[in-house]
Amino acid sequence: MVWPFNHFRKPQRAPRGTIEAIYGMIVTQAREPIFYRELGVPDTVNGRFDLLLLHLCLLLRRLRAAQGGAELSQALFDRFCEDMDDNLREMGVGDQTVPKRMRAFGEAFYGRAQAYDQAIDGGGEALASAICKNILNGTGMDQARQLAVYAQATEVDLSRTDEGALLRASFGFPPPLREDVTQ
Repeated sequence: MVWPFNHFRKPQRAPRGTIEAIYGMIVTQAREPIFYRELGVPDTVNGRFDLLLLHLCLLLRRLRAAQGGAELSQALFDRFCEDMDDNLREMGVGDQTVPKRMRAFGEAFYGRAQAYDQAIDGGGEALASAICKNILNGTGMDQARQLAVYAQATEVDLSRTDEGALLRASFGFPPPLREDVTQ
């Protein structure tokens, strides 16, 4: 007799190469110069962190609906934490301070993820307000609206992406500025 499940089997993890590829795409997109030159994102450690979080949150939101998405989501979050830890150590933050800073990163992630989820569900103006507060330091509502349109376009693109493509890292983010954003 074959049992339908095995309590002793390890949970299946996403391949490390897939995690690295997807996380690399998130980082690459968050580093697009146009976000900083034309859309008002501060070109600072905090600005880059907040833009990376926006992209990570959008992708994790999509993965919630994907079969096997929970494992990939956890692996991406773990990779994000590794990256933040590595960056802190490269910046010379001491071993005793790293856990405190990591806790702050985690709180920032969960707070922003909740804010973006509620804002996306609330519509474009709610999303623009959340982006203005979290990414643009409370200024630049016109640029926040452009970033909100971009985030909404990203969510639509990701929702149209086949689950298999998501799980294989065979997708891409849309361009930061599109015709419909600048008009």
